[in-house]
Amino acid sequence: MCKVTIRHSWWGARALSMHGRLHSIPRATAANHAEPRDMSIPEFLLELSIVAIAVVSLLTNLSVLLCFTQSAELRSHVPGIFILNLSFSNILLTVINMPATFLGVAKGAPPLGDLLCPAVSFAETFLTANAMLSMAALSMDRWVAVVFPLRYSSKMRYRDACLIVAYSWLHSLSFSLTQLLMAWGGYSHTYASCTVRLDGQTRSQLAAYASFTALFHCSSFALCLLVLCFAYLKVLRVARSHCKMIDVITVHTLILVKERCLAEQKKRRQRATKKISIFIGTFILCFSPYVITRLVELLPSVHVPRYWGITAKCLSYAKTSSDPFVYCLLRQQYRKVLVGLIRRVLRQKPYALSIHSASSTLDTTTDDSCVARIT
Repeated sequence: MCKVTIRHSWWGARALSMHGRLHSIPRATAANHAEPRDMSIPEFLLELSIVAIAVVSLLTNLSVLLCFTQSAELRSHVPGIFILNLSFSNILLTVINMPATFLGVAKGAPPLGDLLCPAVSFAETFLTANAMLSMAALSMDRWVAVVFPLRYSSKMRYRDACLIVAYSWLHSLSFSLTQLLMAWGGYSHTYASCTVRLDGQTRSQLAAYASFTALFHCSSFALCLLVLCFAYLKVLRVARSHCKMIDVITVHTLILVKERCLAEQKKRRQRATKKISIFIGTFILCFSPYVITRLVELLPSVHVPRYWGITAKCLSYAKTSSDPFVYCLLRQQYRKVLVGLIRRVLRQKPYALSIHSASSTLDTTTDDSCVARIT
């Protein structure tokens, strides 16, 4: 009986230990693997918008670079330097910063380490300021070309364009280096990205940080907006005055087509107003929410909601996908080069198509002339 009791007790202890192990496996697994974070609908929409903006920005800006590599005419234009600088800034911002923001929204935590996040924040400050200054340079180039058309070649040369780009780099580099030296770059939960922010442990630097933020946005966003408004409004005024002069001459010489000339004048005015509204409107729409939010959050009593901060960040990213359309791809020269590239990709021969169209046109004209002779 004693042996039986010992044997039964041994088996009972064995069973209890096995039972405890089986119950401890799910607990260990749950401890080792944290439960996945529930994704809300706003976060899903924000992630989807970041992916869409990144894809469109990468494709369109690479298309602009391809146009420059394939067209000697585009490379010969002085504004091409500003467009290349803008496109490279947009591509780098898309490749470096947008994936970090996507991971920050998806994880709800810092997406990168303590070394990479300040570097990504450095890149964001440099590339954003450089892109804004490139837009201001393009507006000044248009102003010189329209207001001083006879002196454009002497006022805007390749050397002058390179000096403007060099100033843009130095201007952007000064703010990004200051941010890096002061250790103001890191992960911000409000914007779910690696950006300039003031850590809670360094609240003693609040005055210096506020001065830096205000000076940065005034010398980048406010300065570029002022230059854009000045340059494009001058261009619009000159374009309207030219339309009036052309139409007055046309009305005096051809009185019978006065209504047609007035309609053309109205159409030209609307076209110029629409283009300039797009130039200035996209700049304000994409950058002003983010800039105003960064300035308002300097107040101690203001708390910026996380969803609004990420939305403002996405709007600033959207400018990288709209710039190629605003400044390049909607123009006839770029569209012509893109059509040629697409035909090459599809292995079609453009000259064969042109010969075919020319021969068909010749055939139709000869047929018409023959019919005219017969009649």
